[in-house]
Amino acid sequence: MTALMDLDTLRAILVACAGEDEAAGLAGDILDVPFADLGYNSLALMESAARIKREFGVDIADDVLSELETPRAVLDLVNASAGQERVDEGVRVA
Repeated sequence: MTALMDLDTLRAILVACAGEDEAAGLAGDILDVPFADLGYNSLALMESAARIKREFGVDIADDVLSELETPRAVLDLVNASAGQERVDEGVRVA
């Protein structure tokens, strides 16, 4: 069963994958701030997607990743996938 991802977990993944420079803009409420405004390029997001796959079992295809413009969009996708796995496993999602 896949756990749900929260903003703090996503923030930690983004910091780990992007390094110090990009990490500076991740404080506060960044849910709806575009990744471009946060200083994240496609390479950093691809590394973040690879880490999400390892830690949460959610594989984000490159074409889908390019359409995810904000942290909220990533969280929604990952958590919807986790919810679908729970339904598939016969576990009721609240």
